Amino acid sequence: MRIAVYCASSQAVSQDHRDLGFSLGVAIAQAGHELVWGGGIISVMGEVARGARSVGGRTIGVIPERLMKVEFVDNESDELHVVADMRERKGAIEKLSDGFIALPGGLGTLEELFEIWVGRYLGFHEKPIAVLDPTGVYNSLNSALADLTRMNFMKPGQHELVRWCTEVAEAINHLESIDKS
Repeated sequence: MRIAVYCASSQAVSQDHRDLGFSLGVAIAQAGHELVWGGGIISVMGEVARGARSVGGRTIGVIPERLMKVEFVDNESDELHVVADMRERKGAIEKLSDGFIALPGGLGTLEELFEIWVGRYLGFHEKPIAVLDPTGVYNSLNSALADLTRMNFMKPGQHELVRWCTEVAEAINHLESIDKS
């Protein structure tokens, strides 16, 4: 199984979140899966790849040419796809992956999460999605989404298409349990 991880590239995030990325990368590789991610070597993005490779895992990066200097491309990737722009990056990550895990992150992470979530709801794919948030960064977002459902802005069942997890193993087990590859 190829698992995509959406996560922060900001170097300002805490070491705890970087450590979470590393732990997730290790767990993905130890479970026999391949990592697909944004191809950068900084912050959480870099840690998830380093974690996977630290235990012999295979990493597949996808990075827009314009971001190769900004995100400091990970030249240790087993496979690196250089694409034209962010739209192509998201499409390539979706095609390469069998499931998705979003870690706490900023606008880019949220954009990727919401786009893959909408695609699942609309039936463009049936791949599993998990949010891994052990420290509660997204608690208010999760509550806001529940409010949107309650107010009928989100349809019944949409919120449940994503598993909200607090443990690394829980997120990976969720993807494995409903893998449609």
